[in-house]
Amino acid sequence: MSDLFTASGLGSNINRPLADRMRPTSLEQVVGQDHLLGEDGTLTRMLRTRSLGSLVFWGPPGTGKTTIARLLANETDLAFEQVSAIFTGVSDLKKVFEAARARRVSGKATLLFVDEIHRFNKAQQDSFLPVMEDGTITLVGATTENPSFELNAALLSRAHVMTFHSLTIDALGRLLARAEELEGRPLPLDADARAVLVRMADGDGRSALTLAEDVWRAAGKGEVFDATRLQEIVQRRAPIYDKSADGHYNLISALHKSVRGSDPDAALYWFARMLDGGEDPMYLARRLIRMAVEDIGLADPNALVQANAARDAYQMLGSPEGELALAQCVVYLATAPKSNGVYVAYKAALRSAKSSGSVLPPKHILNAPTKLMKAEGYGAGYAYDHDAPEAFSGQDYFPEALGRQTFYDPPDRGFEREIRKRLEYWERLRRERGGRDG
Repeated sequence: MSDLFTASGLGSNINRPLADRMRPTSLEQVVGQDHLLGEDGTLTRMLRTRSLGSLVFWGPPGTGKTTIARLLANETDLAFEQVSAIFTGVSDLKKVFEAARARRVSGKATLLFVDEIHRFNKAQQDSFLPVMEDGTITLVGATTENPSFELNAALLSRAHVMTFHSLTIDALGRLLARAEELEGRPLPLDADARAVLVRMADGDGRSALTLAEDVWRAAGKGEVFDATRLQEIVQRRAPIYDKSADGHYNLISALHKSVRGSDPDAALYWFARMLDGGEDPMYLARRLIRMAVEDIGLADPNALVQANAARDAYQMLGSPEGELALAQCVVYLATAPKSNGVYVAYKAALRSAKSSGSVLPPKHILNAPTKLMKAEGYGAGYAYDHDAPEAFSGQDYFPEALGRQTFYDPPDRGFEREIRKRLEYWERLRRERGGRDG
């Protein structure tokens, strides 16, 4: 077979993807994770002191998690074993552990790399604990999901979490330069197209190399592609956005905080990112309603009206026309005066309600539909507010055992400035009219 390859002018690497051929053979060749592998990086210090323990590698795809695990095994003279949580069951793990124990007897320790470790259930994750504790294996688990949510606390307590970062534009540029050196030819892209390819990779080194490979395959002799032609050749890589995972929560958090921070431009950007990633517009509509009541509230009572109207407009128009109504709402909420006065008041009232027990309302505001209840004083002394001057009796409506409380303290902003004036006026009348007895 090798003769056939040679005769045809093809190397033995013909079936190996560029990303595989470029896999680093030493930790120094890894790009983009200097906080772990730089001179003062976390993993560098561990290797320097020979104190490598079990690790969890957390980060997006294509950032070097598998590669670094393999190289750690070489650096520490550990036997390297790799499994994937997608294809591995409990019986498979038992075999891996037995093999590791046999190696340990002969004086060889094992580094077990578990890809997609978050896909193991609790029982499977628990099975690692004994072999981690007795030193049979050094576990290196890789996950794209937040370990705090997806991994057992017991397993996490026995491992260091290493956060991997998406590759920067500079790191991806260095990776492409290495690929050109390996291939012995430049990428047939003009400057703009090269920048577009880097953006398409979205911080994923493997994706960048796959895109580069596609470009080389498509290029004719002497051909150089511009940005438009590049997009026609490779199509557009979908953004990394899992609606059930961290990306989803990170972006909705960014949108919410941009609205709260009165930055309409940033809010529109994150809103567009979520739509571009395939988010359900009705989910965004619901979150905008939440922002209207949590972060704006009565500082602008129209914010909730706008949010509900945007939702209704989207339901009426559908996509893509309806997204404009949601975008308008995003801008309205971001530019509205902000207040969490009602939100804070609600939380305070809820705490008080939970801690005060089953205290009864004051008798003067209880209904008295029977003679017995009237005889017990139910409804006695109640003042009908509409009959009082300025429609305000000044009576106290709190339970006697609790006393008056203040939960709502409207800030001096937006419409709540007027509410504050009204509350201060009523409080003055309440003091003048005797409070509880009216």
